Amino acid sequence: MLLFEWTLVLLLAAVLLAALARRLEVPYPALLALAGAVLAFLPIAPEIEIDPDLALALFVAPVLLDAAFDTSPRELKRNALPLTSLAIVAVLMTTAAVALIGWKLAGLPLAAAIALGAIVAPPDAAAAAAVLRQFRPPRRLMAVLQGESLLNDATALLAYRMAVVAATGALVLGSAVPILALSTIGSIVAGYVLARLFRLAMTRVDDAATATILQFVSTFGVWIFADRLGLSAIITMVVYAITLARSAPRTASPRNRVSSYSVWETAVFVLNVLAFVLMGLQARPILDRLSEAGRVEALILGVVVLAIVILVRLAWVLAAGATVRLVSSWFGAQWQGKHGIRGDLLVGWCGMRGLVTLATAFALPPGFPGRDLIVLTAFCVVLGTLVLQGMTLKPLLRLLHFEPDNSIEEEVSRARVAVMQAALDSLAADRSPAAAAVREQYAAARTVAEQPDNPQAATEYDELRLRAIKHQRKALERLRGEGTIGDEAYHRLEEEIDWAELDAAPAGRFQPLTT
Repeated sequence: MLLFEWTLVLLLAAVLLAALARRLEVPYPALLALAGAVLAFLPIAPEIEIDPDLALALFVAPVLLDAAFDTSPRELKRNALPLTSLAIVAVLMTTAAVALIGWKLAGLPLAAAIALGAIVAPPDAAAAAAVLRQFRPPRRLMAVLQGESLLNDATALLAYRMAVVAATGALVLGSAVPILALSTIGSIVAGYVLARLFRLAMTRVDDAATATILQFVSTFGVWIFADRLGLSAIITMVVYAITLARSAPRTASPRNRVSSYSVWETAVFVLNVLAFVLMGLQARPILDRLSEAGRVEALILGVVVLAIVILVRLAWVLAAGATVRLVSSWFGAQWQGKHGIRGDLLVGWCGMRGLVTLATAFALPPGFPGRDLIVLTAFCVVLGTLVLQGMTLKPLLRLLHFEPDNSIEEEVSRARVAVMQAALDSLAADRSPAAAAVREQYAAARTVAEQPDNPQAATEYDELRLRAIKHQRKALERLRGEGTIGDEAYHRLEEEIDWAELDAAPAGRFQPLTT
């Protein structure tokens, strides 16, 4: 009962922190990290342990699927070079730099030091995106950050897995490369095939609740299946998620799609809350086990590693950007979508660590060399990057003076005009009064769509419908209050009016400000 009560309190606190984050225009994970740090020092907080084998599947698998639906395959292709630079080179450089510090400064075994580097190497773009979307920075930079967040986990977790296996003495270097290659190929094939099979199965599911449950079961099932077969669960999950994100929306019913997006958004938020809370609860017993000198050493290592992960990323992004622009100028080419040093500074500063770093720290097996020190260091890095970089991202954006990027609105405008014109063309031969009324509504929507600054604004018909719906709700409430209709009839009509309001409301009205 105590655990249940604490869960309710923590979820309520998280909701309040998220509201505060929106008001302050800072990433809500930054406030969650601070809350987790405070929780670590509360003597009344409960002691909760999490199974290391459960940590990665529980926290990483659903986050990857959610990230895939926010990532455009077209943008991945367009930005292949910067994505490779960030998701592979930057991650490996950070892993190596942190491993060197952990080995030399903290005296960790080499494999454990590499594991520490892989844990803190992958940034999480979700925290940055919550702030960036409010300022409409250049679209290409947002695409790079979102693509990096999806792909860098694969690089880091491959290094992490090999380091953990090497620490147990079960890794033979001569056989590691062919095994890794075979595992990678098998993971790609498995992820693609499983996504196609799931999509085929979902064509027979019409119930929204059933569809959402099957999505969760399949997400965790794919991770567990790949892990049991000895494949890379992370690569399998990334391929599965990208394939599904590209193909599933075409076959899902509107009701299932609306329900699914809403549930997954809530699930990812709850997972973030649980991860930061669990990290705080894990940190307290570790601090109790350390001596005074050990705590000082852990703090020093955490601060040094924090500085390393920030500086390595910033230095690499600036150096790579300058090199690309220099080579481009030699050949007289114009670097597509370049934004100069301002863009490099923004991308370099968006290196906040988050859920994946916490989950991989949790997943270290008991008895792993230096586990307590690694977990504390990971917590320091997550807390430090979210607070230091997350809280300063808004001032940095204002300092860099990016012009708002309206390219997405322009694309929406062009596509919405075409969609509305297709509807008008389909009604052209119908001269009935009903068709004339529908044509007027589509024509009004087409006129609005031609406005590139706000192509999804409400039309005059939408405004009238919303005003009428408001009175419909009052009438429905009155009928139930008078006892004219029962609750079952009330809820059926309430759902009908809800869908009508969703249809009439301007796009984005019901979308959250943060993700």
